[in-house]
Amino acid sequence: MKKILISLLGLFFTLSLLAGGAGIWVYQSVMDYSQSPLNLTQSEDLQLHRGTSFNQLVTDLETKALIKDAWKLKVLVRIDPQLAKIRSGYYELNPGETVNQLLLKLTQGKEKIFSVTLVEGQSIKEWSAILQALPHSQFDPQVFNQVLAENGDDSALPEGKFFPDTYHYVAGENIRSIVQQSYLKMQQQLNAAWESRDEDLPLKTPYELLIMASIIEKETGKASERPWISAVFANRLNKGMRLQTDPTVIYGMGESYQGNITRKALREHTPFNTYRINGLTPTPIAAPSGASLLAAAQPADVNYLYFVSKNDGSHVFSRTLTEHNRAVNKYQRNR
Repeated sequence: MKKILISLLGLFFTLSLLAGGAGIWVYQSVMDYSQSPLNLTQSEDLQLHRGTSFNQLVTDLETKALIKDAWKLKVLVRIDPQLAKIRSGYYELNPGETVNQLLLKLTQGKEKIFSVTLVEGQSIKEWSAILQALPHSQFDPQVFNQVLAENGDDSALPEGKFFPDTYHYVAGENIRSIVQQSYLKMQQQLNAAWESRDEDLPLKTPYELLIMASIIEKETGKASERPWISAVFANRLNKGMRLQTDPTVIYGMGESYQGNITRKALREHTPFNTYRINGLTPTPIAAPSGASLLAAAQPADVNYLYFVSKNDGSHVFSRTLTEHNRAVNKYQRNR
């Protein structure tokens, strides 16, 4: 009887050792697995819809051949249950990313970040086309006016009131958040430029400075010329001269502009034809950059009244009409 008991105890002890050894092997195997990279050669997107369970995630990863030995993943979250608390969202998986890094990303909700650049010198119409085409976003054609109204501006005149910059969003986000950021940034930049304006600036309000900056933006091909172009317009306003700038005419032409300003367009008396109206246009004609806002506030200390394009992005500046006509003949009429 004693021999049988001893034999049973020995068998139990042996089985315990084997079970313990197997447990250690499983644990170490799962830990190694957590540090292994996903099966990826290029970045890939992963969308987790609301209500997606951890088991559904594992099945999806296995179906896409992103992981092997899915059972190890299930054991891993038994060891660390926090790793199973995945969040819905749109994620980016990258080559070299480990299983553990993926789970941390999903549990922390570190979604893929999308970017959009709203370019200076473009109009609200052009920006709307860009925003409407963004992937994984919600867009409302009235978003610019909505943001204006939410900030106490009932003018329904959004042109120029939003700052050009690169903005970020996550999948499913309403584009209104980007437009709101753009509006607030323009208010900040405009107020700073207005506070730093020259004392003798021929502009009465920040909105007039915004209009002037938008015209400067459209006329500038070479960044260093912004203060000089600003000076030309400021000097002309001080002398009671019309601005006579083509971009304002083009803006006023709208859809009828097909690449050339017609003689009829130059003769037409519209609110944006600065060959026919005195002073500034009623609204900005584009989104000005911070540099154009600053140039509008602080024109160069020069007495130029004219400039003409050299067809390379730069301009020739002149003090008199005679000098200007000579430059026009050289660079525009090839005489």
